[in-house]
Formats: sequence, C-alpha cells, structure tokens
Amino acid sequence: MYKLNRIEGGVCAAEGFFADGVHAGLKANNALDMAFVYSDVLCDVASVFTTNKMTAAPIRHFKNKGEFQTNFLLINSKNANAMTGSKGIADIDEILSSINIEGLVNPVMSSTGVIGVRIPKEKIITGTAQFDITKREPVNASKAIMTTDSFSKTIAYEVVLHSGEKFHIGAMAKGAGMINPAMATMLCFITTDADVSKQEMQAILDANVKTTFNAASVDGDTSTNDTVLLFSNKKSGVYHKEAFKEAVYEIMLFLAKEMVRDGEGATKLVTYNVTGAKDDAQAEKAAKALSDSLLVKTALYGEDPNWGRIASTIGASGVTCKEETLTISFDELCVYDKGEIYFNKDMEVEAAAVMKLPAFTISCDLGIAEGKFTAYGCDLGYEYVKINADYRT
Repeated sequence: MYKLNRIEGGVCAAEGFFADGVHAGLKANNALDMAFVYSDVLCDVASVFTTNKMTAAPIRHFKNKGEFQTNFLLINSKNANAMTGSKGIADIDEILSSINIEGLVNPVMSSTGVIGVRIPKEKIITGTAQFDITKREPVNASKAIMTTDSFSKTIAYEVVLHSGEKFHIGAMAKGAGMINPAMATMLCFITTDADVSKQEMQAILDANVKTTFNAASVDGDTSTNDTVLLFSNKKSGVYHKEAFKEAVYEIMLFLAKEMVRDGEGATKLVTYNVTGAKDDAQAEKAAKALSDSLLVKTALYGEDPNWGRIASTIGASGVTCKEETLTISFDELCVYDKGEIYFNKDMEVEAAAVMKLPAFTISCDLGIAEGKFTAYGCDLGYEYVKINADYRT
C-alpha cells in the first residue's frame, strides 16, 4: 500500500523547507551555535513539551501565541533561557522582531543550554544577519543545536504510496544529557510536506511519544526545555494516515535511541524489554526503573552481567512480581528462569561477551499477566560526571 524509503536531507528533505546553522559567538572556537528552519509557505505546527514545572521561556512564549501558523523557527544552543521569568519572554519578543528577513510570519524560538542565565540577545540578533533562507544545510543546522552531544542526529523518509504519489518527512534532534523526558524530548524538530491537518498531526504526535521519547532515559532528569515541534506546509498535496503515522513513529524512535546512544559518556545502548506484567502500566514502571537505575547503569559500564541488580530493581519498582515467575535474559542468553539460576562460570563468560556489545537487550518476563513495555537506556561512567561537573565552563 505504501513504502518508506530512507533518504538524506534531514529537516530539508520535505519540499519547501530550508535550514542552516551559523556561529553567533555563543560557543567558542567558531563552533556552530544558532540555526533556523524556514518554510516558503506557512505551516501548521503541532507540539509536545516538557511537564517540568520550571518551564523555559521559549515554551511559555510559544504557548502564549494560541492558535497560529508560522514559517520560521530560530534555535540557539549554549543558553536555555530558563528560569528567566517575564524578562526571558520579553527577550524572545525583541529577538524575533529584530530579525531582518522579509516575509516572516509568527516566528518561534527554541533554546537549549545553561539554565538560569539571561539569553545574550545582542549576539543572537547580530547572528541572524548571517541567515540565508535559500540554503539547505540540514547537517549544519543539526550541529548548531548540539550542547554536550558528540554527534548530530538527523533522519528523513520519502513515503511512496501505491498510486506513485509521495510525500516527505525529515527531522533533527539534540540531546545527550538531562534525558528522562516527560511528554517530549530534549529538542526535536520534524518537517513534512504531507497534506495533514494540525489536529491529526497533534494526535499522531501524542500517540507516538509514549513509546519513543518518553521511553528513553540517560540519567533520569527531565529538562526545562523539552520540545517536539512538527511542522507541515502541505506542499506535496498528498497524505496517507497510516503511512504518515508509521513514518513519524520510525523517526521519533530512531532519534530517541540516538540520544540514548549518545548519552554523556555512554558506551552502550540497552533495550529493556519487560513482558508478562500485570498490565502495560506496570510493565512501563518496571522498564523505566531499569533504565533509570544507577546500580544497573554502573554495572553496564563495568560490563558486569550482574543479573541480581536487574531482579532487585524490578522488585523495588513496586510492580507485582515474584521470583518464582521471573525470567531474565541478556539477548538470547537466559540467566534466570522462574527460580532456576543458570548463571555459572561458563555462562558468566557468555553474558560478559553480550555486555561488551555496543547495543543489546535485557529481557524480563515477570510471568504475571500480559502487560508489556520497552524502554531504552545506557550505561553511566566517569565521563558523565566529568561532563556535568564542568558543564557551565
């Protein structure tokens, strides 16, 4: 009925979208630190934001606009513009009104970086003079929004229907630390030329976020700036609900995993597959307890197949469970099965080999009922402490 083809182009893959990144002096060493995304026609925009009560100024500014269309997004790194009160919102108004680009309609802004510092609006206003809205440089844009990320994160699909008609969808995201999203992720911007309504975009975004961004954890902390924005300029004139929903899901899942893989100092991407729970909510609770656990994370870093920490974390999570029905496996290697301990010296060698892989799955069947959930996490080592101890400097 339809086909998803992975393509290059990131946020510029869809017709009518442009993007680039520049150096505005926010970061040292001429690093890219400010980006834009522009559409040559107006876009509907769907959004999902953090549930952190200390919501950053860009999110509050966005929500204050009510129902609107836009054709321009400005993003800066290095400064989150969070905990800056009404002055932070006023700074955004001044910045956006000072952009000397003809034809901008209801421009919006997103920020990431240090919390509790007024945004350097003069540098940002000056930096916008470098913007050329005819450029398609999605990699530059994705690099400009990075903070402690070690690599940029982009993805795009061409969606081809049975009729031969097609539309496109692309995205970029940033995030490596302060990742335990609650209704969103660090920053993620998705663009499409699909002829989809705002209401349908919002519903699809809301439906997909639980099992993608909200299933990812690096360090158990939820940011003040978590944002997902989905823009549609409808230029293709084509739409297919199931194809669009699947493409959005695949994009969000890929970027969620990329953020975990890029967790500050992380060396492993671990999938926690919890099944057999009393219900899906309890499976989610257990899976997230595993992805957040410092004891589990440090065992992963040490490549120690300490399955006892897995069992203990599940037991402490508060879900219905018992050792007589629990099964634990590292990839396909079952180490504990309903009270039977298979973990001996030979198996420890096999399990340790799994732990050395850059990506693997820890599966836990609680053996209670049919609830299931999959979460994504990483290890935690010395580099995480070093990065966050030096973050403001």
